[in-house]
Amino acid sequence: MSTTEAVTEEELTMRSSSGTSPTSPYLYEQGRLSGESSPMMMSPWNQTTNSPFAKAQWSQHEDSIPPNALIGSLVREEGHIYSLAASGDLLYTGSDSKNIRVWKNLQEYCGFKSNSGLVKTIILSGQKIFTGHQDGKIRVWKVSPKNPSVHKRAGTLPTLKDIFKSSIKPSNYVEVRRHKTALWIKHSDAVSCLSLSDDKTYLYSASWDRTIKVWRISDSKCQESIHAHNDAVNAVVCGSEGIMFSGSADGTVKVWRREPRGKGLKHAAVKTLIKQECAVTALAMDAEGAMVYCGASDGLVNFWEREKNYAHGGVLKGHKLAVLCLAAPGSLVFSGSADKTICVWKRDGVIHTCVSVLTGHEGPVKCLAVEEDREAAARGDRRWIVYSGSLDKSVKVWSVSEMMNSNNMQHHRLASDADSLPYESDSSFSSGRPNWKN
Repeated sequence: MSTTEAVTEEELTMRSSSGTSPTSPYLYEQGRLSGESSPMMMSPWNQTTNSPFAKAQWSQHEDSIPPNALIGSLVREEGHIYSLAASGDLLYTGSDSKNIRVWKNLQEYCGFKSNSGLVKTIILSGQKIFTGHQDGKIRVWKVSPKNPSVHKRAGTLPTLKDIFKSSIKPSNYVEVRRHKTALWIKHSDAVSCLSLSDDKTYLYSASWDRTIKVWRISDSKCQESIHAHNDAVNAVVCGSEGIMFSGSADGTVKVWRREPRGKGLKHAAVKTLIKQECAVTALAMDAEGAMVYCGASDGLVNFWEREKNYAHGGVLKGHKLAVLCLAAPGSLVFSGSADKTICVWKRDGVIHTCVSVLTGHEGPVKCLAVEEDREAAARGDRRWIVYSGSLDKSVKVWSVSEMMNSNNMQHHRLASDADSLPYESDSSFSSGRPNWKN
């Protein structure tokens, strides 16, 4: 679907990085808030602390246990890490080696191989594992009830039966690019993201073919194909009550509402949250669905508030390069970036304070997965086990506490929504990239 020659994500990251000014405004400042977004505050000549990108900085708690700690690294030299999914003490990792590895308690547990190429996205639903691939296929895997270390392929979306039935009718073919048609139930380009509906009934798949497809999990049938954007769809996330959000390389984030339509369903576009030149590369929502976060190729994270009909709440500035992944557990927000760092933001209402920067990766941070630390919760300390996958072929494991010490941090409330919008002059990229694929 791209109008230019295909390039790998690593090449694209390097190309995007090469034009960045050494005096980029996206330098981390201890205590920076989402409201501090004026050109003056973000000026490279107005930095009051040294950048942590050259040297690791850890905020230490007064107690013996630091609020942030690197637990360990999982390294298996078989490719860049593109996808992660965690459940309890299990971690699933996908790479460009076609293998899905399973780790248990930081040790390699088992693995299984797909012939569909690079594993771009993994999502867990009960005993089922769904994986999205570079070749446009979605594989379904099941854990063996007799041996939990054995994973068997349970099917593919769409099924061969549905492909055969659909191929009979000429009306089921749609144009996917000039002089080329394909069945509407099949993705014709890479599957970039998967998301489950809140009731676990539907699986949403976003693709570089500019569509989002909706699958009924019970019978693996494609219920709808939404021509969602004018360029690659990089992210999709489901909210409550049939609401769905999509982010694209065309620079927009759209809100959709699921509506029943006879025996099937139909998604109607509700509103566009943002329209910008730079590509949207990641989306996330907090557990309560109160905030929606959007990461972009300019290094910014915008967010919107559900209570105000998804009005723009502000922008988080902490990265020098593109934001590639997001997670929002509890009162924290994690943003992973092509600048090799993870910013940790503490949320208090609409005020977001950058309380820490996790450093250590030697390549872009491509994916995040978060699980609550149950042992710490039993001690009264709410902690999160954070997994970060990188194009340096490693997964790092962090323990991050919500009990951040922010006594010395100033608090500024947003003056107005307009004040928090990104300025063109703040962009760390030379121009928008309408075909920026994540």
